[in-house]
Amino acid sequence: MIALFVTLDVRPALRERFLTAITAQGAASLEREPGCLQFDVCVDSSDPNRFLLYEVYEDEAAFGLHPTTPHFAAWREAAAECVELQVNVVTEVVSAGTRQG
Repeated sequence: MIALFVTLDVRPALRERFLTAITAQGAASLEREPGCLQFDVCVDSSDPNRFLLYEVYEDEAAFGLHPTTPHFAAWREAAAECVELQVNVVTEVVSAGTRQG
C-alpha cells in the first residue's frame, strides 16, 4: 500500500472555500476510485489554517490513477487559489491497523 501525507497551509480568507473543495475531493476519491482506501482531512490543532491529509492507496497503480481523475482536476483548481504552501510525502505502508467500533 502507498500512503500520502500532505501538509497544506491555506490562505485564511479562503479557508471555507478550501474546506468545501477538499471535502468534495476526499469523498469523490473514496466513491470513484476503488483503489483509494482512506482519505482523511485533519486540521492542525495549533493552526486553523494548516491542514494535513492522510491518503492510502491499494498499490502504485491506484496511486497513479488518482491525479488523472476529473475530481482531482477540480481540486487542483481550488488548491491553486486557496493553498499557500503544500508539502507531499509519499510512503510505503509497512504496518497498518484500525480499531473497529
